Amino acid sequence: MYDDQGYTIRGTYDFAVRSLELVEGYLGLNIKVHGDDEDLLNKGQIFLFNHFARFETLIPPYILHRQTKAYCRSVADHSLFTASKALGKFLSDVGAVPNNLPGLLPFLAAEILRGRKVVIFPEGAMIKDRRVLDEKGQLGVFSHKHNTFRKHHSGAAVLALTLDLFKHRIKDLFESNDVERIYHWVDSLGLSSPEHLLEQALKPTLIVPATITFFPIRVTDNFLSRGAEFFSRDKKLPAQLLEELAVEGNIIFRDTDMDIRLSKAIEPQRKWRWWDTLLMRKYFVKINALDDLFSLREVADTWEETLLVRAINRESSRIRDAYMEAIYSGITVNLGHLTASLICQMMDQGEKAVSFSVLHNALYFALKALQNTPGVHLHRSLLWPDRYRELADGISEDLSRFLNTCIQVELLEKTETGYKFLDKLYAEHEFHEVRLENPLMVCANEVAPVKAVGKAVKLAWHKAVKAINPRDLGNLLFDDELRAHAWNKSHHIKKRFQEINDRETATRNGSPYLLIHRKADQTGVLLIHGFLASPAELEDFGQKVYAGGYAVMGVRLSGHGTSPWDLHERRWEEWLNAVRRSYRILSLYVNDIVVVGFSAGAALALLLAAEKPEKLAGVASVAAPYTLQDKNAVFAPLMHGMNRLVNRFSGTGGMLPFRDNDPSYPDINYRSMPISALTELLGMIAAMKKALPEVETPVTIIQGTEDAVVKAESAKLLLEALKSCQHKELHWIPDGPHGLITGDVGETHALLLTFIKDMESTIKHHQEPRLEQETTSA
Repeated sequence: MYDDQGYTIRGTYDFAVRSLELVEGYLGLNIKVHGDDEDLLNKGQIFLFNHFARFETLIPPYILHRQTKAYCRSVADHSLFTASKALGKFLSDVGAVPNNLPGLLPFLAAEILRGRKVVIFPEGAMIKDRRVLDEKGQLGVFSHKHNTFRKHHSGAAVLALTLDLFKHRIKDLFESNDVERIYHWVDSLGLSSPEHLLEQALKPTLIVPATITFFPIRVTDNFLSRGAEFFSRDKKLPAQLLEELAVEGNIIFRDTDMDIRLSKAIEPQRKWRWWDTLLMRKYFVKINALDDLFSLREVADTWEETLLVRAINRESSRIRDAYMEAIYSGITVNLGHLTASLICQMMDQGEKAVSFSVLHNALYFALKALQNTPGVHLHRSLLWPDRYRELADGISEDLSRFLNTCIQVELLEKTETGYKFLDKLYAEHEFHEVRLENPLMVCANEVAPVKAVGKAVKLAWHKAVKAINPRDLGNLLFDDELRAHAWNKSHHIKKRFQEINDRETATRNGSPYLLIHRKADQTGVLLIHGFLASPAELEDFGQKVYAGGYAVMGVRLSGHGTSPWDLHERRWEEWLNAVRRSYRILSLYVNDIVVVGFSAGAALALLLAAEKPEKLAGVASVAAPYTLQDKNAVFAPLMHGMNRLVNRFSGTGGMLPFRDNDPSYPDINYRSMPISALTELLGMIAAMKKALPEVETPVTIIQGTEDAVVKAESAKLLLEALKSCQHKELHWIPDGPHGLITGDVGETHALLLTFIKDMESTIKHHQEPRLEQETTSA
């Protein structure tokens, strides 16, 4: 490879890339690259990153090479090259150059013209405290040495701008057919031909601002920090080194998300006046090396050169401000950021503590607002409801981990009612201590440049301390149900799921639905679909119920309406949780609720009834699976166990993870039945049988006599098992198949509408429901 100034990229580069590829899957570091333009890694030439950890010097070139196969030059702190001869040689061999290299910018420009990419950290150093806003809210870097803010380095802007000027002058040479000058630059840059030079000159000079965000940040000891202390027991290690090993060891070797977000590329837009352009062409004739072009800013001797220097400096400052704004607005916002921002805002207002309810509600309201805020990039844990949906109730693994970290380092104290802010939280910390001593402030500083986050948190805080409008909360919670469906559906369209997905015939919309009347005084009806189906299964009946003046919500059971692979990963308890969530949502709009469940949905309705939720008026159980017709279902747990064993060694999902299903409604139901889900169904039925004696609310049972899925005798067994239910009835549908509601067989819809109306009257007029009876529909 072309050697320049002794910094040759050697085979060590390829070895390092292969090594990182090999260990990435085994480290706790989960690297994800985000960007609106999927080809930005290929098109970009100068990549800029914020800087928080030392190993970041290696990661960006690795990402770029993995995606583009291009070799990169990265600018690293010169002290790394002098601290250790071996480390310095390794860094040189993998493309790094010291930031004090003489002629650094022309060297990097030449490398770009040779087809390499350049990685620069414009902050100039690690920003451990993430403090990048001054008292006026302007971007900069706080110099702890001089106790003041300074502007970010503009070297990347000068590099891009000057390189762009050079490319335009090269194009001028080709237009004027100046063969001598063309070959001079071909030889000077070590290119293969004039065509190669023109090809490079025609490429746009693109600066790609990129933002690295780690989540979560931990402060505990790890095997790196413990190992360092152990092997140097006789020699005390510097506190700075121990801090870096503790923080950065946790980032690399414990489950940590490293999100790299690529912002829109910035191309130097030459806002030159006509005389600037004329002067530049005149000056370019005199230069014979890139060093001459870049040294113009330092050795301007004439008034013409002075004017050019001013123009370049003006443009460089504008470009620098643009890419730093992009870098800091590209933060991937996580729950730690929101929590830190909330606590800091409360501290600024003189608050000394935060209650559980205010904390949980404020965080939930803030993240819901930010989900719809343009320009804010949320961590996937704040976009996937399965990760955050219980946050308002105080249940969140991510929040608990962050708060426990703050408690561990004595920033917060947990009380009976919330969290108290301790004195250490207000204290100033040394730059090399802050990541360990005050991670809360680090998180708050990191997200501070994203103004929309601070605004959303402030509004959410004020909203959380007031009485919450039930319908407003219901709207947010239902939005989570829609988002969960969309998220899980999009997740399961990946290539590894394609074979099973291609067999599916379901075309009906599988998302949940909520139909609410404006009137305040209304009864709600919760519809729970069956096994392998989706909310669409009961939607036609739901429209009838809604037309009758009732509020309606169609539940989507977890794993349904998306992909059989989604259902393959679910437990029956998740189905019941979906019912509980939907019941809660509907209860925020109505006075009382009647639950209508079909097949497996009927079993879930009865499980819910056994919990005696507030506002429950009655349960309609249609074709509940007390006993199944399928004799082979009993072998499902055995087959599931074998699949799990095979999957442990092969990762293929098992020996036979699915079996064929021949649905009566192929536009709604899965054609592939997960063996694991059938096992869960059996577990749910067993749980239902145990819970039936606890059901006290009125129950109506509807069963078809010719049900091919559920044994008809299930209805009588179910009726007998409802020992505590004083108001129950059984309706037989002669010759009725399994899909009684979907096909409106016999008088199924009429029976259900009558039951709903009776339950509404019972609640409103305090009437006694009808006693136990058994009828046969005509």
